[in-house]
Amino acid sequence: MGLLDDRGGFVLLETVNTVHMPDGGAVVAYYLVRARLNPALANELRLRLERREFHAMRPFGRALTKSLEDARIDPASGEAVWEEEDYCSPPLAMERAAVLDRYFDDLRVERVREGEGWARIAHLPSLWG
Repeated sequence: MGLLDDRGGFVLLETVNTVHMPDGGAVVAYYLVRARLNPALANELRLRLERREFHAMRPFGRALTKSLEDARIDPASGEAVWEEEDYCSPPLAMERAAVLDRYFDDLRVERVREGEGWARIAHLPSLWG
């Protein structure tokens, strides 16, 4: 399986599965994501978000764009944090291959209910100042 990455190149994904319900519908999962933004690439990421360059990526572009635009920074750890919706196993596999692994290191996810992640980080300052 593969997809186009954020620069128009093809990325091979070895084992990515969409999780399905018995009726065939995809299952959405929500994750609280913590990662270290590469400071040398922070401005590039912000500009690309402002230009909505990831928005058209299917199937995750809109959700990823919105989540990264709304991301927070945890002053205690210096980590970027956000809630992300995902349909794949392993979590965020397509997003990581296409975008996240370029800009972030030490990415970790915690399964949450929809909105729970945002509620837990609402008090933190915006990643973008």
